[in-house]
Amino acid sequence: MGKKILIVDDEESIVTLLQYHIEKAGFSTDVAYSGTEALAKAIKHDYALIVLDLMLPGMEGTDVTKALRQEKVDSPILMLTAKDDEFDKILGLELGADDYLTKPFSPKEVVARIKAILRRTNKPKEEEALHLAIGDLTIYPEQYEATLSGEALTFTRKEFELLFYLAKHKGKVLSRDQLLTAVWNYDFAGDTRIVDVHVSHLREKIEPDTKQPIYIKTIRGLGYKMEEPKI
Repeated sequence: MGKKILIVDDEESIVTLLQYHIEKAGFSTDVAYSGTEALAKAIKHDYALIVLDLMLPGMEGTDVTKALRQEKVDSPILMLTAKDDEFDKILGLELGADDYLTKPFSPKEVVARIKAILRRTNKPKEEEALHLAIGDLTIYPEQYEATLSGEALTFTRKEFELLFYLAKHKGKVLSRDQLLTAVWNYDFAGDTRIVDVHVSHLREKIEPDTKQPIYIKTIRGLGYKMEEPKI
């Protein structure tokens, strides 16, 4: 079998359904029926991806996601939820989930999302520079790492991917919709607040003064632009 996917849901029928279709697509699977079980397994094993239900007994999916990212587990996460709730969506992605799917869903859509996430997170590195330097900020795309004045910074996966995309297009104004498509590869029906949330988090980590940013500039009415700081 191929790469191993962890399926986390407290409904056995959903787990069985997902297992069947994911394995049919050429992946191997492991399962967990609670948040605590999922957390223990994901820390112990190196999964290619985690399909994670939001509403779980004992420990919700958002808490599992947060704990995994704190433990430096960077397996991509596809979050499932029965709630069609904007706050849950924003929160899940903000904490480090890679994509979001609302129940009821088609198993084929889940498989398609899994393949899309794996394509994004395992893309060839040949075209990526060994590092990018902008001012005192140095970005190492292959390691998903960055430093500011030599000090290591900590990011969620999406924060890093957004930072790298902005840096690759330094000097170019990028709309929120462009950033959504490029970084999340998903249409959030015009809801661009997730971009603003992530830009805000990036500024907290790289800007000397978040009220007067020198790296990520807001271009009113258009979007954002990464600039070389003027010394």
